[in-house]
Amino acid sequence: MFLVSVMAVLAVVAVVGILVDPRVLTGAPIWLKPFKFAVSFVLYGATLAWMLSLLPRRSRAVERAVVVIVAVAVVENALIVGQVIRGQTSHFNDTTPLNTALFATMGAAIMVLFFAHLVIGIVVLIQRIPDRVAATAVGWGLGLSLLGMLAAVPMALPMQDPGIEGVSGAHSVGVPDGGPGLPLVGWSTTGGDLRIGHFVGLHALQALPILAILLSRFATRLDERTRARLLVVAGVAYGVLTVLLTWQALREQPLLRPDAVTLAAVAALVVATATATGLVLARRRRPELALAA
Repeated sequence: MFLVSVMAVLAVVAVVGILVDPRVLTGAPIWLKPFKFAVSFVLYGATLAWMLSLLPRRSRAVERAVVVIVAVAVVENALIVGQVIRGQTSHFNDTTPLNTALFATMGAAIMVLFFAHLVIGIVVLIQRIPDRVAATAVGWGLGLSLLGMLAAVPMALPMQDPGIEGVSGAHSVGVPDGGPGLPLVGWSTTGGDLRIGHFVGLHALQALPILAILLSRFATRLDERTRARLLVVAGVAYGVLTVLLTWQALREQPLLRPDAVTLAAVAALVVATATATGLVLARRRRPELALAA
């Protein structure tokens, strides 16, 4: 929650920067990236704090992992803000030895965060949260957010080298970074964009618990086992969607201009998810039988 407080302050500072600083970098206000990262870490920190409150007992491994995550988040955002102040891009910047070292530091920091997050996921599975529905949501949320982190890996691979001196990677596929994009998020509207799958995967951390809360609040006639199974179906569908969005981006397709193959894949996912949901509901136990059990 310390991290959440710091990132909330940074978000406000970034909003002020967007309003008063006229500088533009890669087609967007220079303070937009710090704002997006700050908001993302506010959501991440608050969700993680709630999840850890569900653990049946304290875990030294988890507490150490959380300290690592907080440290990494502070370093990552400090570097981003520092580059904004210098008028430099923070990602894929190899224009000088200093910029190369800073980007390498950010990459190493994110790898550390990935493994710290993985430690938390393993402990959550081992400790077995008593609430079955919450345990399912937390487990899938933590796992799918790891998938979301991995979806960002192609951004820095050689295939994403745009052939521009001093630039070592890109968010967009098939078009240069900084071109026409969707409002606020900036996702490319003329080519593929790897940030989409990355974004969707990361926010499974919030999406699955929110679904669990909605099921517990509005699907009270369903027994606990059925609600947990519905969350598994949602988790699988969410994971496939993350992969599908990354696959679409790698094929140089804008999110809102999918081709027939992408539409067919989406349709198949919808049908499979609906079918699995129907099967789970068909096998649900009646409330009186669940109560008797």
